[in-house]
Amino acid sequence: MAKPDILLMGPPASTNMIPLLEDDFTVHRYWEAEDKPELLRTLAPNLRYVATTGHQGPDANVIQALPNLELIASFGVGYDGIDVDAARAAGIRVTNTPDVLNDCMAEITLGLMLSLVRDLPQADRYVREGRWAHANYPMQDELSGRTAGILGLGRIGKEIARRLQAFRMQVVYHGRNRQPYEPYPFYSSLKEMAEACDWLIVIAPGSDSTRHLVNAEILRSLGRDGWLVNVGRGSLVDEDALVAALQNKQIRGAALDVFENEPNPHPGLLSLENVVLSPHAGSATNRTRDRMAETVAKNLKAHLRGDPLPNAVV
Repeated sequence: MAKPDILLMGPPASTNMIPLLEDDFTVHRYWEAEDKPELLRTLAPNLRYVATTGHQGPDANVIQALPNLELIASFGVGYDGIDVDAARAAGIRVTNTPDVLNDCMAEITLGLMLSLVRDLPQADRYVREGRWAHANYPMQDELSGRTAGILGLGRIGKEIARRLQAFRMQVVYHGRNRQPYEPYPFYSSLKEMAEACDWLIVIAPGSDSTRHLVNAEILRSLGRDGWLVNVGRGSLVDEDALVAALQNKQIRGAALDVFENEPNPHPGLLSLENVVLSPHAGSATNRTRDRMAETVAKNLKAHLRGDPLPNAVV
């Protein structure tokens, strides 16, 4: 019996992804097709499955070109690159890969914070360049005793909060709703939380409603002694406002794993010493990426069997 077709939108972020898909599907590589519209026309009569990431689509045009599409399985927690409204309107299910990347996302958040507050990239260069022999490195700051405000207390936000407490930090949070069973103080106003924080940690999903949620006003509220960390989506932070705030020392520093225009960060960020930059590598560990690929396959296989989807978002 022939395997059903599946369209893989872009190069997978796990070497296990294609072998896992090939167990049950005939894989078609969208990104390699010289004539992508022709590939869609060829597959349209029978194609029911798409695998992708939160960045690679499919957009509304691809969705409309595949009238028999039933499921879009996304590799990642975020799915803002998928036209969810078009999928919903067409009765197409969408899944993601939550939970399996909570730990590594929390780890990189703390790693970025430590790198920023202790000048680890700069201190490394200082030693390598032989400058230590001439003078001790300047004093730095520390995390203990500071207040961290988490913008987006979801699964990953909660893991970050647990680790921050091990560093003797006070945790507060802002989100759409108060979570009554969480022990951390809730702020209904992001501005008021920023005013009360030493650190603002952004881990909310990207969408039209959250675009530039961290803007010039929020950065001014964070203040000259404040630090910003973004491990959510680049669209949440107004990078023009952030560069201006860093250049004018309206905030003390920023650590970013995500950017508005990936893979091209704002040029103004690249020349600043009070920033730490990471290439959207939060989930980029072998263990986590393999588990994410397994979760994609698990959702697809459940649909094949007619079972409930383990990780449906639409």
